Amino acid sequence: MVDYEELESDDFTQTPKLHEHFHCTVDKGQSLLRIDKYLFNCMAGTSRNRIQEAADAGNILVNGKSVKSSYRVKPNDEISLVMDYPPTDYTITPQDIPLNIVYEDDQIILINKQPGLVVHPGFGNFDGTLLNALAWHLRDNPNFDPNDSRIGLVHRIDKDTSGLLLAAKTPEAKTHLGQQFFVKSTKRTYNALVWGVIKEDEGTINAPLARDPRDRMLFTVFKEGENPLAKHAVTHYKVLERFAFCTLVECRLETGRTHQIRVHMKSIGHTLFNDDRYGGNDILKGLTTAKYRQFVKNCFEVCPRQALHAKTLGFTHPTTGEFMQFDSELPDDMAALLEKWRRYSPVE
Repeated sequence: MVDYEELESDDFTQTPKLHEHFHCTVDKGQSLLRIDKYLFNCMAGTSRNRIQEAADAGNILVNGKSVKSSYRVKPNDEISLVMDYPPTDYTITPQDIPLNIVYEDDQIILINKQPGLVVHPGFGNFDGTLLNALAWHLRDNPNFDPNDSRIGLVHRIDKDTSGLLLAAKTPEAKTHLGQQFFVKSTKRTYNALVWGVIKEDEGTINAPLARDPRDRMLFTVFKEGENPLAKHAVTHYKVLERFAFCTLVECRLETGRTHQIRVHMKSIGHTLFNDDRYGGNDILKGLTTAKYRQFVKNCFEVCPRQALHAKTLGFTHPTTGEFMQFDSELPDDMAALLEKWRRYSPVE
């Protein structure tokens, strides 16, 4: 499980003022591997030389102790990259951005995120994010500090994916909920429109995922044992509706890897509709006529993103112990896209 949250740490006894820039927990099934190679594949935008330099400087900690780049990671190791300066030069400030709040109490808040909204500030998106919106919504709560890493979002979804996101208002709630996501006791389903007509009514994709060695911004599937960095990933899918050249599916995550649904569905020949990162913004199925090409172009304009929505989320409340299950409506763009496909006929 890789956690890209940028945290300020105060529990490193060697250097109290160090700040944590990266943290991850090594998977249970990970084989022994040099830590510089392991981190190179986990951390986008850096080089193996820079990782080795950080290790030589004592900035890479495993289970709280500094290690050299030759250290071999083991299952369940806690790895941190720490520096003597804060990880960002920005703070999360309140911004009046509309939020669709599904549920809220004194411990948690559940949001149905609109497509196109960045979840967390980062390079190129220093404001206008869901966290800025959350800071505005809770601006009168004296106990909520949007820059305190011990509270806030428990998980994330991509900018162009819509749907349910859970945030914690207290450190205790975040710890409790984070543990549920880690042990995979939460229940999550997504709705996705994919290219091609899926013949079987349901199926399971069990294929390890890792960064694509040709493009580290992408992920790809590997055979078991082919890549020691590939993480176990399982997606269960069920057909909800079939169209002329596309299928609406429900995907249930057994694991929660980056881009898991997008990569898994592509791996079985059913790329998400209009997923520009994985090639779904090309016409992958259908006719060669100009009329059909125009129809698909219109569909892309109606839903100008990958057609993926985090529809349901179930979890145990951190204080009451009650299991809570939530559902969300499809956003307008996906609903309109599906309606266009329902009305489409290849013979007119």
